[in-house]
Amino acid sequence: MTDNEATDTDTETPAAETWSAPLANTPPSAPTAPPAATAEVAVTVDLLPEDRYLNRELSWLDFNSRVLALAEDSSLPLLERAKFLAIFSSNLDEFYMVRVAGLKRRDETGLSVRSADGLSPREQLSLIGRRTQEISVRHARLFIDKILPELAGEGISVIRWSEVNEVERERLTRYFIEQVFPVLTPLAVDPAHPFPYISGLSLNLAVTVKDSTTGGEHFARVKVPDNVDRFVRLDRSEDSSSIPAFIPMEELIAAHLDVLFPGLEIAEHHAFRITRNADFEVEEDRDEDLLQALERELARRRFGSPVRLEVADDMTEHMLELLLRELDVDPGDVIEVPGLLDLSCLMQIYGVDRPSLKDAPFVPATHPAFGERETPKSIFSTLRDGDVLLHHPYDSFSTSVQRFIEQAAADPHVLAIKQTLYRTSGDSPIVNALIAAAEAGKQVVTLVEIKARFDEQANIAWARKLEQAGVHVVYGLVGLKTHCKTCLVVRREGSTIRRYCHIGTGNYNPKTARLYEDVGLITAAPEIGADLTDLFNSLTGYSRKEDYRNLLVAPYGVRAGIIERIDAEVEAKLSGADARIRLKANALVDEQVIDALYRASAAGVPVQVVVRGICALKPGVAGLSENIEVRSILGRFLEHSRVMHFDAIDQTWIGSADMMHRNLDRRVEVMVQVKDPRLTDQLDSMFDSALDPTTRCWVLEPDGSWLASPADGEKVRDHQVSLMRQRRYTGS
Repeated sequence: MTDNEATDTDTETPAAETWSAPLANTPPSAPTAPPAATAEVAVTVDLLPEDRYLNRELSWLDFNSRVLALAEDSSLPLLERAKFLAIFSSNLDEFYMVRVAGLKRRDETGLSVRSADGLSPREQLSLIGRRTQEISVRHARLFIDKILPELAGEGISVIRWSEVNEVERERLTRYFIEQVFPVLTPLAVDPAHPFPYISGLSLNLAVTVKDSTTGGEHFARVKVPDNVDRFVRLDRSEDSSSIPAFIPMEELIAAHLDVLFPGLEIAEHHAFRITRNADFEVEEDRDEDLLQALERELARRRFGSPVRLEVADDMTEHMLELLLRELDVDPGDVIEVPGLLDLSCLMQIYGVDRPSLKDAPFVPATHPAFGERETPKSIFSTLRDGDVLLHHPYDSFSTSVQRFIEQAAADPHVLAIKQTLYRTSGDSPIVNALIAAAEAGKQVVTLVEIKARFDEQANIAWARKLEQAGVHVVYGLVGLKTHCKTCLVVRREGSTIRRYCHIGTGNYNPKTARLYEDVGLITAAPEIGADLTDLFNSLTGYSRKEDYRNLLVAPYGVRAGIIERIDAEVEAKLSGADARIRLKANALVDEQVIDALYRASAAGVPVQVVVRGICALKPGVAGLSENIEVRSILGRFLEHSRVMHFDAIDQTWIGSADMMHRNLDRRVEVMVQVKDPRLTDQLDSMFDSALDPTTRCWVLEPDGSWLASPADGEKVRDHQVSLMRQRRYTGS
């Protein structure tokens, strides 16, 4: 469910795009030149109210609140609910490290640029702090009051030291002395020992010790080791079965503080955790070697300024004041949490082998176009018969995209492979295939985006491994992240050269392809092959091509191309055609796109939006957006695909770009038009399922609140389960 692409920092509203892509396949009934009738609509947009946008930061917190709602849903398996508690914590960490860090930096440097909804950085920080405190307490209370007792009822206990019997205490003490004590380093604070540096996201114990002889009190910090499991597992035997119990590592350490501070009285101890600014920029114009520059900045990340202090809610005022002073934290950045801090550790509990408490496993199906898993067909021969649309995780990634690249690497007729890599998995079969292709003498070019946030170290390692194997590795364009998901295979077939392409919405990552919902197009269409050839020439050379035959490419053409198509839909509506816009994305923030959708609503065009995370558009507002509806679907899979359909002009587009400033202005993004009616019907069916009135979702209200839908007691269907059943996917 986590997606660290969702927390990149946007700093300002971009200027309007000036380039416009041609409207491919526009029917005669939808004129490309704006008729005079659109002038009225343009005037209404010019007079739009200033308060027409929702705050993007608060909208993100609402998204994480919906993740929390999944943990609250008693109809879900218990360990899945615990997993959503962990996801909530990880999401919030990244939000503070990037988004809140960016706001604090602008506030501290006096850059009082207001958000689209008119709030200053300081006003946003105040609202974020209050909202975070509220949902953090809700999150903690859910774990304490609901999930913990239910886990215990299933024989999985998270216990405190006071609940451990004498025999278990002996075992745990022996474990502490042998395995934990040697790696602990208690750090005293006194005139000879300055307050220690506290690394970001580390869990710590703040300890006050008292000298019984002098009566003096001293502060010390004990870091909970982050290279061991957070929970120490105890197996309690009962009726010949192993019943797991888990004790938090900080609880075990706290119970043995007398071993760390012999001869001193432990006056008090409390857990705390600090989050630091992890948002940094590489000065690409200054640095000749981007790889070295990024490594230098990564080393600085752990020393970022503090942006949040989480403390146990039983911390004394005296201890809190000391931490605020020594850590230089603003009181408004303190979040008081009941119970355990950092519940991302619940992923360890999720790992318990209890299938009955988890979603039933499933095996993604091999797409029918590629044969059975045991008797695969050549992907090249399949694509010569027509394009294939993939929908992951319902369609197997390993027997489609991965197989495509592996077959290309092994095929002696393949001359070249060109691919972008934004995020990939640990032991990546994609990288291994590219290496094998290079070793076989093929021309292999890989654009590795080493600035992919929080994956920088892994991508640097992949880049070096690829280079050592003879792959031509490039790092993209100065000032831009390369976020597009594209692969081009050049193959000799007799006396001709044919190009095979994949363009998708998700990363070339076999692991996340089983968890993220994404779509992709595999094609041998000559015009798309020519477009990708031009694109890779731009990425690897000095070409600055801006117009393509069948692609929209950011930063030059995605926003302008989408707005042009929205306006064409408006023109068609005003000419009497049936019109409708359907849009699916992770986020809808860009003001120019939002205003274009408001313009469409004013013209009477129905607009249906399915957004996973942030939405700054206000739907259902009289005179502004009464023809727009917005819903959000969260579930077992992370809804990640970006799809747009324009009914009147009969165009469907998929691609890597969300409707955000960063995607449209500071990234290389690619959207491709899906033309084959067989494939557009599949995407229409996906929209129909997501937008079905009985589909479980959250609906955005005009005031910015999200309401669960359908209401209690009404018939509810699960969009993702329905897609699994339609394809007859089986468990294992």
